[in-house]
Amino acid sequence: MEKHLQRIAENHILNDLQQFPIVGIVGPRQVGKTTLAKMLMNKLDRKAYYLDLELQEDIAKLENAEIYFKNHQEDCIILDEIQNLPELFPVLRGMTDKFRIPGRFIILGSASPSLIRKSSDSLAGRIAYTQLSPLNITEVGQQSGLEKHWFSGGFPDSILAKDIPASKNWLHNFIQTYTDKDLPLLGMPAAPIVIRRFLTMLANYQGGIWNASNFAKSMGLSYPTLNRYLDFLEEAFLVTRLQAFSHNIKKRLVKSPKVYIRDSGVLHYLTSITDFEQLQGNVLIGNSWEGYVIEQIKELLSPAIDLYFYRTHNGAECDLVLVKGLQAISAIEIKYTSAPRISKGFRIAIEDLGTSENYIITPYSETYMKTENLRVCKLQEYLDKYIIR
Repeated sequence: MEKHLQRIAENHILNDLQQFPIVGIVGPRQVGKTTLAKMLMNKLDRKAYYLDLELQEDIAKLENAEIYFKNHQEDCIILDEIQNLPELFPVLRGMTDKFRIPGRFIILGSASPSLIRKSSDSLAGRIAYTQLSPLNITEVGQQSGLEKHWFSGGFPDSILAKDIPASKNWLHNFIQTYTDKDLPLLGMPAAPIVIRRFLTMLANYQGGIWNASNFAKSMGLSYPTLNRYLDFLEEAFLVTRLQAFSHNIKKRLVKSPKVYIRDSGVLHYLTSITDFEQLQGNVLIGNSWEGYVIEQIKELLSPAIDLYFYRTHNGAECDLVLVKGLQAISAIEIKYTSAPRISKGFRIAIEDLGTSENYIITPYSETYMKTENLRVCKLQEYLDKYIIR
């Protein structure tokens, strides 16, 4: 299925290739970066050469990288898993400055630019980065139902697996490789067993307000250490933090971020939820749905819009606030029900924020106006009709 899907990011990357000499595609392993890059090879107006920096035969071609790049200066060179050879960044910078044409290099990396030896600094002004996320529900469309996509997550090899046991087997190996190999190679200063325990704790805390002290006590570590670990997992695209909105609000606010495992399939594996039926009876179902919806929205939302949550100490709360500049423009409540009620906390949040376009997003409910400024709709319809692109 993945081979025939056009990724949301494809046109954006093609535009960058017309402007920047280096284009970076970053995202977690197995998210589809290589597949997308090879699709792009067929749409370029020049020859393209693909090098996998996990294969010794391709690494050998770059023993004298300057000569290799000079011999192919009219071509596009794709460098996959660039974090394995961070010493290439100064070479890329130098070669680009000597012969600068759009789309000369495409680099793929399984971590954020800042984690890959601060490559975003060394290539500043020469590179445009795009973060590739797991498959969005709008990318898989009718080929995968909402329940399957939510439960299995967006990693292609998980959602394309022949059955749930095969999906779980893939997720097991994916997480094991990340904790045992990838994160330590990227420099995470923790033993694999500690990383795995921390991830599992975060999964069971899905959508909770981050409290480093509580986690530190449970793990027998200092809270500065736990904060560093959380930073690292976020830069490795496994975890996301949703910051609290506080601009121009004169109330006592919760200001610590919420923390989510980004991919719902990874979340369900870490919490030992074996199938969708078991998810229905699990106390985490609401938190799982909340994190899933946020990820689907984040992938499609206009880059000019920032995402926050809102909560006061007096009980006003909102799962998601869309903000442009410093102005809140939309408040969203995420509910796993087909007959949602407006909570008192959400009503107060809308009043505090002064937003005029507000939503309650559910899995399957019909679309209707709950009040003059509050619409109830299912996720798919929100993504198709109401999201700010």
